[in-house]
Amino acid sequence: MPDNPAPTYLDKLRVVRGYLAHQLGQVDRWIADEERKAAERRQGEQARPPQPDWLLEVGLNRDAAPVYVHVGGCHMAGKRSRGISRGDALRWLAEGIPACTHCRPDSELGYLDG
Repeated sequence: MPDNPAPTYLDKLRVVRGYLAHQLGQVDRWIADEERKAAERRQGEQARPPQPDWLLEVGLNRDAAPVYVHVGGCHMAGKRSRGISRGDALRWLAEGIPACTHCRPDSELGYLDG
């Protein structure tokens, strides 16, 4: 007679239950991680400073002249853009810096050449 009898169907079900409990714990940890990440994203979005109303796009190096004036949020504004005030936007346009042809800050500002 063998020393270790074959596991019963009940024994097998208990092993499966233990495995599934382990998997459920893993899924619960994944859900908690995703909820934490979503909360961090929401907090980051709320803490983000407001988008500037006007942008000045500058050249490739720090000594280069400005390239374009944009409306804040313009999809054509390059990575080398910084926020400026309405008065600065008008001044740069008056000094000959071109307005972006996509967002037309000159029209938004009511600026007419000359």
